[in-house]
Amino acid sequence: MNFKQIQQLIKFVSKTDVNEVTIENKDFKINIKGRSFSNETAQPLIQQTLPSPQIQPPIIAPDPTPVVQTPPQPSKTDSDFSNHVTIKSPIIGTFYRKPSPDKDNFVNVGDEISEGQTLCVIEAMKLFNEIESDVSGKIVKILVDDASPVEFDQPLFVIEPN
Repeated sequence: MNFKQIQQLIKFVSKTDVNEVTIENKDFKINIKGRSFSNETAQPLIQQTLPSPQIQPPIIAPDPTPVVQTPPQPSKTDSDFSNHVTIKSPIIGTFYRKPSPDKDNFVNVGDEISEGQTLCVIEAMKLFNEIESDVSGKIVKILVDDASPVEFDQPLFVIEPN
């Protein structure tokens, strides 16, 4: 399943009365949960897990219990970075700070970067996607550990723009 198919599935869940969609094959598992009440739109939640040893056919079944999500409470660190730019993950996958294990990191805290510079790669279904900076500036914080799984729209870097 490619990124566009995942996006189409999210749009489908958000526009219909389907509460949950789970797709699993030998390489990955995707679980999309949406909330559908009258006058509210679905808010998909995507989870990706590591391959499981069992192979099961795709399962699509509605969940009779509604998903209740509480908004995250702002922390002290959120206000510290109010005039900074946050680079977020455009896809689900595994975050890597290096192009390969024997190479140096793309960027480190304190590095000056330019717009379009590669910050990291995210592996999604055996494809390595370079994540580039939207702004020029200085890396203030790296929010994800190397070789960690990341979610769609998860913050990766905090940048102080020039």
